[in-house]
Amino acid sequence: MSPTNFFNEKYRPQYHFTPMKNWMNDPNGMVYFQGEYHLFYQYHPESTVWGPMHWGHAVSSDMIHWEHLPIALFPDEIGFIFSGSVVVDPCDSTGFFNGGEGLVAIFTHAGEHPVTRKPRQVQSLAYSKDKGRTWTKYEGNPVLEEPAIADFRDPKVIWYEEERKWIMVLAAGNHVRFYSSNDMKSWDFESAFGKTEGSHQGVWECPDLFSLPIDGVHRWVLIVSIGDDPAYHEGSRTQYFVGDFNGKTFMNDNDPDVVLWLDFGRDNYAGVTWSDVPKEDGRRLFIGWMSNWKYANHVPTSTWRSAMTLPRSLSLTSTSEGTRLVQKPVHEVSVLREPVTSIKRTITLVPDENLLKDIKSKTFELKASFTIKEAAVFGLKVHQSNEEETIIGFNSQRSVLYVDRRKSGDLGFHDAFSCVQEMAVLEKEHVSLHIFVDKSSVEVFVNEGKQVLTSLIFPKEESDGIELFLDQGVVDLHSLDVFNYHSIWTKGES
Repeated sequence: MSPTNFFNEKYRPQYHFTPMKNWMNDPNGMVYFQGEYHLFYQYHPESTVWGPMHWGHAVSSDMIHWEHLPIALFPDEIGFIFSGSVVVDPCDSTGFFNGGEGLVAIFTHAGEHPVTRKPRQVQSLAYSKDKGRTWTKYEGNPVLEEPAIADFRDPKVIWYEEERKWIMVLAAGNHVRFYSSNDMKSWDFESAFGKTEGSHQGVWECPDLFSLPIDGVHRWVLIVSIGDDPAYHEGSRTQYFVGDFNGKTFMNDNDPDVVLWLDFGRDNYAGVTWSDVPKEDGRRLFIGWMSNWKYANHVPTSTWRSAMTLPRSLSLTSTSEGTRLVQKPVHEVSVLREPVTSIKRTITLVPDENLLKDIKSKTFELKASFTIKEAAVFGLKVHQSNEEETIIGFNSQRSVLYVDRRKSGDLGFHDAFSCVQEMAVLEKEHVSLHIFVDKSSVEVFVNEGKQVLTSLIFPKEESDGIELFLDQGVVDLHSLDVFNYHSIWTKGES
């Protein structure tokens, strides 16, 4: 398919990662190696719905413009290729690289036991000596199995420098398990975490573990996604824990019943971070699957299904409620900007007076800061027409930001899609919004990324209006910038 066809395809995101065609879900194996960001992903090459899983593959120098590569890992006699991670093996601890360095993939094989024929999930290895272009599966696969655990998947491997060993964190039904190894071939169980912690409104999946600096020390962050449960109306979501990790056990800083959501929208799932980003870069880089298991197989796209969120840089901040994650879009995305308008003076908003009435766009970035002087309801309406609108609003009395997609476009493909998504905002007098709108998505970063909400939408092509609205109260606008976004497809990138 040519870039022109991509550009014109209904609902095709213009600056978010999508597969060339067919089905995609979880990001896998993200690693930085020799100048390239690798993104592998759960892929079904024969259909636009979930099926026998492969690892799709793309590389990028900036996380924005992607080169699609051939499928990296195919199903085999052990099973389908479920989620996992990739690391650089710099000292050849595996013995795969003749004393040099290369890439090692650790992934879940999902199949059945060769003797009992019962379903099983086991962990396996593959390695690449040519910058990830071709992969060889380890002849000793699988390298880890726990026959008593049915849901046993999604290994994330990190290098634990303090004890110079590899650590694997793995989802195991209602908790995660930690293992250690010197060579990634033999693994020793260290501990379990989570049976009574956080949210359990679905099976635990896709863990990640990393440390971040805050106030002169480092804290550890454990990300865990939870799958869709029919009884849980919001579907699949991602939570995180902040605490300490000593190479064996994770200790939660918060009470067991505290749930910290990574994203308050319906459409950021299974996200994990890139391994081996150079230390001089200083960033912990994250990307998520922009969909929800409630309706992922039913969204109204045609030749492909699913996109990824914008890549985000993660950090920690201290709040009145404790240490929390902050997410900001990577600065590399600004290469797509084309300035449209800029307001750098204070303006008191007036009902029924839209400062953005002359701007039409379906792919843009908007930054704005406000002071609420009297209890107010205000915000933005995007992808607007006479029939459609997606509302990004703030209710200061409730201290809630919301995204209302009940009139956002096509809603009929699933009963769970039409909804209002909300999140509590700690600061209620001064509010900053950083919004990214693509042809079929909205990502809202509030107060410098302290809260985030990601939502799919499926509007008509003619819905391209933008409205800055005030329904009640007194609100001052202090600054506003709007940038149109160029398509990554228009210059032939793919």
